[in-house]
Amino acid sequence: MTAEDAHGNAPDHATVSELLGAWAAHALPPDEARLVPVHLADCEECAAEAERLRETVRLLDGPRPDPGPPPSPEPAGLPAALTRTLARRPPVPRATTAHAEPYAAAVAGLQALLAELEQDGAASWHTPVIHDWTVQDTVAHLIAADAHLAARLGLPPGTPPVAAEPPEGTRWRDAWADRTHRVIAHERGRAPRRTVAAWREQATALLGTDAARDPELAARVTTLLGIRLPVAEHFLVRAFETWIHTDDIGRALTLPVPPPPVAHLWRLVRLAVRILGQALGPQAPPVALTVTDETRSTEWILGAEGEPVRAELALDPVDFCLLIGGRAHPGTVPRGTGGDAEAARAVLDQAARLAWL
Repeated sequence: MTAEDAHGNAPDHATVSELLGAWAAHALPPDEARLVPVHLADCEECAAEAERLRETVRLLDGPRPDPGPPPSPEPAGLPAALTRTLARRPPVPRATTAHAEPYAAAVAGLQALLAELEQDGAASWHTPVIHDWTVQDTVAHLIAADAHLAARLGLPPGTPPVAAEPPEGTRWRDAWADRTHRVIAHERGRAPRRTVAAWREQATALLGTDAARDPELAARVTTLLGIRLPVAEHFLVRAFETWIHTDDIGRALTLPVPPPPVAHLWRLVRLAVRILGQALGPQAPPVALTVTDETRSTEWILGAEGEPVRAELALDPVDFCLLIGGRAHPGTVPRGTGGDAEAARAVLDQAARLAWL
């Protein structure tokens, strides 16, 4: 006997298989969630995959700790609905090691924001965000961007598939843009909730890889998106991009998005400073870059070693990350400067040129 849904129709295999990741993470709306157990009763293939995904989610959830002290309040001025959603934001998975925690937290933050759209109706998904992307397109772009790391870690190719390595001779920016274009075109033919489910499933799978749990495996160096880094820091790049695009969506919908937790934010800062230093090179006029907020202040000397510092540049960590992410202009980003104004401006300009988001 063939199992049927509430409307008397047998759930389609391809349709249900796309929903399994979101179903395992309890992220499906009720009408779609009801389809999955009906299909699993007759499909051994999907039943096995569902059990694998549920086990991944259980591992990510980890043991439930004691509640401990209450969390710090969210920034003042958040809409009541978003405040409630953020209060339900899932914790950083306990089974995830430290190098993957910023990505896990960024995924949880975007998940909380997207939950608001489920209540606002279909129109919100088509709100322009950035470039020529809508909200749905921006989530699709994250599917495309995360897929490069997913492929490198051996996860199955997505739809449309992505290779771990672009064709020989292809510039990484061209490969990145082509992948984004193809995934957005594919997702525009689907319901936004399916796009969100696909993104969440891939993010869950990334956090379930051995490289997300094993610091030794995560120490392996590999090149992705033109940047040669340990896998652990590629997870940090994924956290950075996920937060930036969450902020993009929040701004488009006039919903304030909190910055990453302080410890995660400073990890983003340190990574960005290293990449900026490499981009400036050893011949650039030395500039003292200070990043400072209420919790700490750290200084780096960028450029030539052994020469007198030509300029001083001070930035807030969020402003610095927004500049690196292409969301702040080098001419207007809030900063403090001293010394050679041209040398300081060269650092700001180079930081802005690093953006590919």
